[in-house]
Amino acid sequence: MFHIYSFHWTAWQSLALLVLRLVVGTAFILHGLPKIQNPMRWMGDKVNPVLQLAAAVAEFGGGIALVVGFLTPIAAALIAVDMIFALSLVHLPKGDTFVNPAGGSFELPLVYLAIMIGLIATGPGRFALDTLLWGSHNVVIERSEAWSGSNAA
Repeated sequence: MFHIYSFHWTAWQSLALLVLRLVVGTAFILHGLPKIQNPMRWMGDKVNPVLQLAAAVAEFGGGIALVVGFLTPIAAALIAVDMIFALSLVHLPKGDTFVNPAGGSFELPLVYLAIMIGLIATGPGRFALDTLLWGSHNVVIERSEAWSGSNAA
């Protein structure tokens, strides 16, 4: 058996992760709120409605999940994929620069992507619903013989 998060967070690390989750999760809730109100047409007819729905759910639902620390690695992964699509389908094709005070920047989606990668790597911390429900190792995957390759005859 191995654990995705096999370390124990200190109180300060957990507090920092809580603040990060609260701020970024709230930003995604507010960013996704108008999208979830019109989930299949918030970009008009330019983009497939299913992709629009996926982005709306990832941002709004993922933001809620981050705030409470529920299924944190899954929520962070969904938001990360959403940011990859935002970068590759919107910002980079438009020729946005990394930082542009006048607008047209891909700085924010890239920062959000980096934060999601960090949350996937570190986990939610102690002060999360994940930890309350599943303990400090919040996700446990049973290692099977097929995974280890030791079942060769």
